[in-house]
Amino acid sequence: MKKISLILLAALVLLSVTACQKGQGAKKTADSFDLALVTDLGTIDDKSFNQGSWDGLVRYAREQNISHKYYQPSEQSHDAYLMTIDLAVRGGAKIVVTPGFLFEVPIFIAQDRYPGVHFILIDGVPHSEDYSNFRTASNVVGVLYAEDQAGFLAGYAAVKDGNRRLGFMGGMAVPAVVRFGYGFIQGAEYAAQELGLASGAITVNYHYTGGFAATPEAQTMAASWYNSGIDVIFGCGGAVGNSVMAAAEQTGKKVIGVDVDQSGESSTVITSAMKGLAPSVYACIKDYYAGKFPGGQTLVFDAANDGVGLPMDTSKFGSFSKADYNAIFQKLSNGSIPRMENITDDGSPRIVPVRITRVTEVR
Repeated sequence: MKKISLILLAALVLLSVTACQKGQGAKKTADSFDLALVTDLGTIDDKSFNQGSWDGLVRYAREQNISHKYYQPSEQSHDAYLMTIDLAVRGGAKIVVTPGFLFEVPIFIAQDRYPGVHFILIDGVPHSEDYSNFRTASNVVGVLYAEDQAGFLAGYAAVKDGNRRLGFMGGMAVPAVVRFGYGFIQGAEYAAQELGLASGAITVNYHYTGGFAATPEAQTMAASWYNSGIDVIFGCGGAVGNSVMAAAEQTGKKVIGVDVDQSGESSTVITSAMKGLAPSVYACIKDYYAGKFPGGQTLVFDAANDGVGLPMDTSKFGSFSKADYNAIFQKLSNGSIPRMENITDDGSPRIVPVRITRVTEVR
């Protein structure tokens, strides 16, 4: 009887320790990693969200000699993401970085499941699967970006550099992609007004593919745009941009990349509308270790805090200079050019009327 009691007591102690680790983060061991990133389906060298977020985490970890590791889910699903977050927590993570809006539902669940762990949700805010409940707990910070400003810079530079026939090929019409697109049109219009161009001088073919994959259909459409006279296409939707680059390589035309500097992806990329992924992750981790973690908040990184921009060091413009860029960036940064007008409650903007630029939605 005493032997059974001892076994039962040991089991209860084990359950108690496991429950504590599940709620508060695993106990520190020799194999623990304080900082963790859970990737989306891509890898940490995807030249997109995973890589940009990982770069910010690694920079801080190396500066401060903090252990760090990344974890990759087996598939794209809420359950797989949650299982991978659990691996990171059991691996000792104090902070878990999750890059991309596909983590919004998993983090909505994880924020309560692991109250002792802090989460940095890049490009999203936590919400329930049916979108009926949006809630950011005190152990979570959501990070968003002013995509309209990044798109504005790309459209402005394209027109200032002499391009008159533009294309925008987005992925899914989620708010971030829509803001990129509408900002692109506004930037083109602003440049056209500065140049005193006539009405209709700038044309934009505009299309959403409905997904974020590289497809033969997207490549064929991009090629047809180029063959019809389009000078440059803003490929804005993950691997959709690879379809646009393939078409540009076939036709000798130009591409604008998205999210990170994509100049290394193809010689056709003349610039990229970038989000400050690495700086924003770095800043949030730094705040955590300084005791100032901005939990319960959604932060917006924009031109004023270097949250968006063009990679001028690698851009391949003909006449648009660094001085030109600095001048327009300063106007965005100090508010001389206000943020996107007519943004709806769900974050999706309505395009403002344009006088010079003619936009054609291609279906």
